[in-house]
Amino acid sequence: MTMTRGGAGGAPRPTLAPPGRGDAPGGRPPEPHPLLARLDSPLTTYYLLLAVTGALLLIGLVMVLSATSVMSYDATGNSFRMWMNQAKFALMGLVGAFVASRLTVEHWRRLALPTLGLATFLQLLIFVGFGTEGGGNTNWLSLGGLTFQPSEFGKLALVLFGASILTQKRHLLGDWRHVAIPYVIPAGGLLVALVLYGGDLGTTFVLLGILAAVLWTSGVSAKMLGVAAASGAILVAIMAAISSNRRARISGWLSCSSESTGPDGRIRDVCWQTVHGQYALADGGVGGRGLGASLEKWGWLPERHNDFIFAVIGEELGIGGTLTILLLIALLAFACYRLIWASDDMFVRLATAGVMGWFVVQSIVNVGTVIGLLPVIGVPLPLVSAGGSAMVTTLVALGMVVSFARNEPACRRALAERPSVFARPMAVLSSRRKATR
Repeated sequence: MTMTRGGAGGAPRPTLAPPGRGDAPGGRPPEPHPLLARLDSPLTTYYLLLAVTGALLLIGLVMVLSATSVMSYDATGNSFRMWMNQAKFALMGLVGAFVASRLTVEHWRRLALPTLGLATFLQLLIFVGFGTEGGGNTNWLSLGGLTFQPSEFGKLALVLFGASILTQKRHLLGDWRHVAIPYVIPAGGLLVALVLYGGDLGTTFVLLGILAAVLWTSGVSAKMLGVAAASGAILVAIMAAISSNRRARISGWLSCSSESTGPDGRIRDVCWQTVHGQYALADGGVGGRGLGASLEKWGWLPERHNDFIFAVIGEELGIGGTLTILLLIALLAFACYRLIWASDDMFVRLATAGVMGWFVVQSIVNVGTVIGLLPVIGVPLPLVSAGGSAMVTTLVALGMVVSFARNEPACRRALAERPSVFARPMAVLSSRRKATR
């Protein structure tokens, strides 16, 4: 079997090749290995998405409990208070993911424009008296006693709107004007500008990653992608240059790579998080100190429960723990790639690519920050770090991808033919009763 690529925005399609020397006698292809046959099941993507999402969420809840137990007890007298808050958001996210997984592709198409309008409106509210500052950024919205990040909702909006509008224009994507308007300008550009104006460089990178993933999958030319990438890089450089906070973070990161201590031999403040994150990874070594045994979480490592939770994982679980996280992220990306490859619906392919770009870019930025390859720009590790807004929106986005997978024709047929949870036990009981008679 050979693979060929379709037209603009088209996914590769399988075509039967003539029998070759490796075929079985009679012109029939050889029987695949049982494991490969199981992996080629139409249910593979669906179950892989569920399993990896569940595994990352479970690991995240365990590690948030470990990372927050000390400071939670110090602040409230209850080691579980902060973890219970995270568990509440995880439960809300799971409910949202379940609902999202039951929606049809047509429902998601209809939600694209309202979602973008609501996300943009909420982001604008930050600058008219409802915004609050956190971590050096004004990217939090406080409404009715609830504080959240509307930029997290903006990620989902950018995915849906891009998938919807580019699907409608799929026959016009050879013209750069139809690519740029209205997806890149004004939709994506406005959201990116608002988030940057609030000072959140990390979320900006993720939004740009979503834009790039959706445009790439749509099949636009490399020249258009290059121009878009250069424009985004110039915008980020300008916004970084005009902000004293961002300049300090970037210059501190550059100086920490050569000298992290001051004249008195103490770690400089701008290098504190980076250095102690690397201390945590180094102390963990191969096997780790053991679950709950981190030393850095005792006040040495700021943001140990969200932006730097990967360092706590490395300290407590060692290289095996960090590689497990990276493997799960890679498996989630692989599941999204399988869905993009298999689907005939351009909207599904683009929306899935957007979520994949979101998840992968955010993970790369977070891990790169912890190991010192990137400046500290405040991006959580998806499904693992503490944080309500990010947890709920990420789970809803993955629930959407699960809905795409389960609505694929082959997967839908396989799920319909699968015996129910109670069918097998009842069949066994019935056969035993007949045998005893």
